[in-house]
Amino acid sequence: MNAPSFLKRLVGSVVPSERRRSHRRARQAMDLFQALLSERGEVSGALVARDALAAYNSLPKPALPSFYDALAAEFSPNREELDAAYNAYHADPSQENLIRLQRCVEAPRQELFRRFNTTPGGTAALVAMRRDMVAGLKTHPEWKGIDADLEHLFGSWFNRGFLTLERIDWYTPAVVLEKLIEYEAVHEIAGWDDLRRRLAADRRCFAFFHPALPHEPLIFIEVAFTKGMSAAIEPLLAPDAPQIDPQSADTAIFYSITNCQTGLRGISFGNLLIKQVAQRLGQEFPRIKTFATLSPIPGFRSWLRGIGTQLKDLPGGAAQLDALARIENPDWHKDEANAERVRKVLIPYAAYYLAHAKQDREAADPVARFHLGNGARLERLNWLADTSKRGMQQSAGLMVNYLYRLDEVESNHETYVREQKVSMSRDIRRFAAECALATSVDVTAGD
Repeated sequence: MNAPSFLKRLVGSVVPSERRRSHRRARQAMDLFQALLSERGEVSGALVARDALAAYNSLPKPALPSFYDALAAEFSPNREELDAAYNAYHADPSQENLIRLQRCVEAPRQELFRRFNTTPGGTAALVAMRRDMVAGLKTHPEWKGIDADLEHLFGSWFNRGFLTLERIDWYTPAVVLEKLIEYEAVHEIAGWDDLRRRLAADRRCFAFFHPALPHEPLIFIEVAFTKGMSAAIEPLLAPDAPQIDPQSADTAIFYSITNCQTGLRGISFGNLLIKQVAQRLGQEFPRIKTFATLSPIPGFRSWLRGIGTQLKDLPGGAAQLDALARIENPDWHKDEANAERVRKVLIPYAAYYLAHAKQDREAADPVARFHLGNGARLERLNWLADTSKRGMQQSAGLMVNYLYRLDEVESNHETYVREQKVSMSRDIRRFAAECALATSVDVTAGD
């Protein structure tokens, strides 16, 4: 037997062996989950939940798909019972038959997760479980039921009544400060000196925490006290930026909001956080009357690339395409004449994109969707406000201020949700109307 042939057979025998070992580990953990669901005694159930958690946490990564497959197959609603309950309710829509149908629709997984959640560390494990499954849903659509069950339960377990709003400062435990550096998703924190500046006297950082995850921020917001509304991010992020007396500030700029837990995707915390932080800051600093964001426009350049065919058929479209094409050169903004030519074309397109581009009837840009849905007003576009590599790649350096007027937040939210109308300033509306795509621009609220 030649060497390559021998090695091939050897490797071929090892791979199935590893798969069998992973499947066996997954099966052992699943047997404990089955036992947990069948337990009736409180004490014995707690012991089984502890063992089930230890078994799940010890699963190697290759064993997780087998475990999730079994969780989907063995803890879904019983088809025969569900059909019978549906037929009974269809024939007689009584309250008793409705309750029976509701019980049959709920997957046994939900009760399993409730029992699993009673053991210390159970909540964190379930959040991590959903994080792993979210990453695998495209290749494992059969896990969607598990994902939906966890999202449903998390909606109750992580509601506002269980959350605590805490200020994070330089004296916060290091384990939490390290999480801020790790999780920051909008403007990377470049080490401890950078973090120290972001937690200085003229800054604030707040986060929501849950009692079951005491050292894990769910979402955090970074705030800078300024005089007037900020038009660029670099002065806020510079570690050596001069500090101002917070008592002299008239504006609070929310310049970074980060959702920390992928496993809690779909559970909304941001709207609660912004409103509560604004109210708290307003009480602490009565001079602060303006609450606004300095936000990226992450979907803008991608959207621009998709409208090229539309522009070709519009009057002057070729010249505008030529101007827009200049931003493909990484150094386009360093030439003042070139930058000015691009600005005249780009600002109207950015305004139109934020005010009128839609995805499933909502704002196409994810950050716009978040803030407009929370009741903010689209206030001001800022030219070359973020010239970092990421800022240029996402939005050609543009950033936007969303304004939170606390007495208008609810009405703006209702108008956006019910009518998909965007509250915007006169300047934004004017720029949007100048866009070549704007054959007609709707009159919206919020002048």
